[in-house]
This record gives sequence, C-alpha cells and structure tokens, in this order.
Amino acid sequence: MNMSDKVKKIFETEDIEFIDLKVCDLHGRLHHLSLPYSEAVLKKMMTEGVGFDGSSYGFRRVENSDMIMKPDLNTCMIDPFREAKTISCFTRVFNTDEQNTPYQYDLRNMALEAERLLQKYGIAHKSMWGPEFEFYILNAVEFQVNANESFIRIESDEQFGFNGYHIANPFDLYDDFRDEATRLLIKAGISVKYHHHEVGNKGQQEIEIFFDDLLNSADHIILTKYILHNLAAQKDLKLTFMPKPIYQQAGSGMHLHHFLLNQQKKNIFYRKGGYANLNQTALYYIGGILKHAPALCAFTNPTTNSYKRLVPGVEAPTAINFGQANRASCVRIPRYVKNAQEARFEYRPPDATANPYLALTAILLAGIDGIVNKIDPVKEGFGPYEAEEFDPKIIMRYLPFSLNAALNALQEDYQFLLRDGIFDINLIESWIKIKNDEFNEVSNWPSPVEYRLYFDL
Repeated sequence: MNMSDKVKKIFETEDIEFIDLKVCDLHGRLHHLSLPYSEAVLKKMMTEGVGFDGSSYGFRRVENSDMIMKPDLNTCMIDPFREAKTISCFTRVFNTDEQNTPYQYDLRNMALEAERLLQKYGIAHKSMWGPEFEFYILNAVEFQVNANESFIRIESDEQFGFNGYHIANPFDLYDDFRDEATRLLIKAGISVKYHHHEVGNKGQQEIEIFFDDLLNSADHIILTKYILHNLAAQKDLKLTFMPKPIYQQAGSGMHLHHFLLNQQKKNIFYRKGGYANLNQTALYYIGGILKHAPALCAFTNPTTNSYKRLVPGVEAPTAINFGQANRASCVRIPRYVKNAQEARFEYRPPDATANPYLALTAILLAGIDGIVNKIDPVKEGFGPYEAEEFDPKIIMRYLPFSLNAALNALQEDYQFLLRDGIFDINLIESWIKIKNDEFNEVSNWPSPVEYRLYFDL
C-alpha cells in the first residue's frame, strides 16, 4: 500500500477504530461511508474497493448504478468530529468492469488530468490556487416553502450599523470561532493565511488559506466547508456559504488567487516591468479566462442565489475585464504583491456553492485555451481597466445576470472544456439539465416580495 510517512505515522501511533471514506457528488455535497478499521479491511479496500450506489451521487443512471470507491491514503486525517477515533480520507471512483477502470467523471481524477495538460502542452508543471472563504454565521435560521406558506426568518446577535470589514471587538463576536476553526484546519493539513470579520454586519466572516495545487486545493475547499459546518453545529450556530443569504448585506464569494509554476518551482507569470509585473503568458492565460467567463459562470456560480450577489454597481466582480486593485473586475491583480514568486491574479466571480473540482478544472482549461490560442486580453478589449484612468478602447462587458443566462452561455461556448477529453459533451449536457431544472423550480415559486408588489394590484 502506497502511503506517505505522515499517513504511516497516523496508522502506527493512533488507536484507529473506523476508517471513513468521503466522496463529493456532482453538486458539491459531501457523502461518507464508515467501516470498522483493521489492516485486513484496509488492504481489501485498497485492492477491491467498496461498492456504492452511483445514482445517488448523480454519477450514473439507476438502471446501472453499481460503482466502487477506493481510499486515497495520502488524504488521511483524524476526523475531529467523530467520537470514535476515525481516519477520514477522500477516495477515487472506479467502474465495476473486469479491470475496475477509473470512472470517467471521477471529479478528483478530472482535476488531476486537467493539471497534467500544463505539462503536456509545455506550459508549466503545476497550477497554484489560494481560495478565500466568505461566509455568514447566524444564531438562528428558519425557512418554510410550501403551497400555503413561504418565509425566511434570520437571527443575528451582531447588531451594529456600520461596515464590518476588519471590525474589532466588541463588535466582532466570532473571532474565537475563527481561531478554533483555524486550529482545526491546520491539524487537517490546511495552511491558513489569516482570518477576519468581513463587510457584512450581521456575522460575515472570511478565512483565507495558502496556495496548493489544483487537486489539493479542491480537496481543501471541500474539507474547509466540512470543518466549518461541523464546528458551527457543535456550537448551535448556523453557518452558510450562500452567495447572498441576506437582503442588503454584502454577498459572499470564494475568490481564487492563482498562478503557475515550472518544474523548478518558479512562477512562470512573473516579468519585472511588465504590466503589474506579469508577462505575456500570464496575459494570454487571463485572456482565455475572460473570453470564457460567461460560460465559466455555469460552474463557478452554479446557483440561482449566485446572481443575487453578482450585481453591478457594488463591490461585486461583474465586469469582464482585468486591472490592478479593481474589485469590480473579474480579474484583479493585487498591487500589494511584490514577491516575484507570488506574482498572480485573483479571479473574483466564484462562490463556495460551486463544486470546486469542476470549477477549478474549468478555469484552468480556459486559461490553457488562452495560452494555446494566444488570446490577448488587451486586443480583445478586456483592459487593463484602472478606475482612475479609463481607456475608451475597453469594451464594457458583464457576466450573466442569471443562472439561466450562464447556462445559455455554456451552451454557446463549451469547446474549450473538451480539450483532451477532460469534460465531454454528455457531462456538460447533464450539468445544463440539472441546473436548468433548479432555475425553473426557483422561478416557478411565488415569493413574498411578489405578494408585496402585486397582491392588491
């Protein structure tokens, strides 16, 4: 069995009772299966795997739903939310044919294969991602939706009437919560950069983590959400990553800081004296992402609620352009970065309702498309956009204003996702159908706001 020294130490020094296998479904929800631990059980899992119903994960039709999962031992950790001593790990998914071939839409394998394209095309060795998590902590949430009753009721102990960004005690009620979350994340192998109170003054928080490659970053996004949700539940709090949970409060995104490394672990985006110290390769990469930004929204902003955050005129990143320190742009290049090794940009539209394996993979494929086809963002009219010196040659374009519009954009622009078979047309069509059904369900429900506006018209 192939495992790292760190994992070997866990098995050798901890009195393990259970091993817990975790799989992320197509929507981005986490599922798990627990087995009593023994060396014999672990060996059998590694060779034969564990069977499960793939239709319940959105992977297969119910008529042919048997699948196999096998643990990825290099993702092992002690689960801090289980009473029994439990090893928790992500898995790989396989078919049930004679050879147990890898499942084509194993999300973790898709992420791995997409990153390998960087080497195949001679672009880079790996991609590096640094997610920011914005979320709300609330004291109580009630909601009801049926034919006779529809309401949302939210309670927040934070009640101050000014911008909450980096606000200090006594107004910041959850700094101890973020401290505890940070300790848990570090124990789980996730390096935390910092945490703070965000703009929303009814309990909005932010935790930012350090850079890692695509697969590890996607795993860390899922694991961070798991840890934060469980910690909140332990404390009888309600935590949500919804992009816009509260009217007239700041929305929550999952901004992604991003750059590429060569085999010598040098940042391939850096050129001293270039625009924002970025070279032409970086600009081509940005050009690909901006050109495909409307279609990317179908994966990076995959809920109807996502578009209540992406509204022009506020700090939301809705303009399809790039610039330094411009938070209204989809691509922001931080002015404060002086270190050549961390020359990067920040892709701001995504939110944490995204399935990170699909979202990060799609962004990477868009960037690769930009480099392969030399998509120059300046010639395309995407910028650079600096608020203090606007260039009239910049064509102001905006992200889709609804999930339906994003899905339409994906239907018109998906070829870049098919490169080397990472996505295929069946997966894209299935995703569009799933998300169109969600859009139609939300659209067909009368809302309390409609009653206020139209009931006595």
